[in-house]
Amino acid sequence: QVQLAESGGGLVQAGGSLRLSCAASGRTFSSYVVAWFRQAPGKEREFVAAISRNGGNTGYSDSVKGRNTISRDNAKNTVYLQMNSLKPEDTAVYYCAAKPSLSLTYYSNYEPYNYWGQGTQVTVSS
Repeated sequence: QVQLAESGGGLVQAGGSLRLSCAASGRTFSSYVVAWFRQAPGKEREFVAAISRNGGNTGYSDSVKGRNTISRDNAKNTVYLQMNSLKPEDTAVYYCAAKPSLSLTYYSNYEPYNYWGQGTQVTVSS
């Protein structure tokens, strides 16, 4: 099993940046594909970005592509989401999710992910 803990959220003005972190427990974090999802009030959970277990494959939603960068440091058991040029519509609770995987792929829908963090609030003011 793995436990996930997000951090780095906060209040930022439009155009600003934040870096979210997802810290994982466990010794086999490098065997997990990891993704970020977000959920705004009254809206469904939305895929943001994902990264394969070795960091070689990444994917982004169209809404954040070009503004966000996902990366991971398996030695530190941490995945990062660098968010730039933030917009008010990026306001949401951001969750990281993980799934053990033997492949070097990633998943952009939430069903495959077994483990979820508690979320971190990101608020972008206009």
